[in-house]
Amino acid sequence: MNTSFEWDDEKNLENLRKHEVDFQVAQYAFIDPKRIIAEDVAHSVKEKRYYCFGKVKGGVLTVRFTYRNNSIRIIGAGYWRKGKAIYEKHNKIQ
Repeated sequence: MNTSFEWDDEKNLENLRKHEVDFQVAQYAFIDPKRIIAEDVAHSVKEKRYYCFGKVKGGVLTVRFTYRNNSIRIIGAGYWRKGKAIYEKHNKIQ
């Protein structure tokens, strides 16, 4: 994978505390061949933001991100029910 990732270290620590997901691990959602990328219309005010739904460590991880300076900038990540439901519906998993 030749994609570069970046994030704010303080935001990563906050995310780890709040959702128990490190952004280093969140990168792996992007290599799931069945991943889904969707625009985050609710939070796309100053810049376009997106969701990546992908399997990581046996669960479906939702990663919020944007594109900055030719990199994927991770904003948040967690194992959320809504993301899992979207992933399963799109991939027809029951």
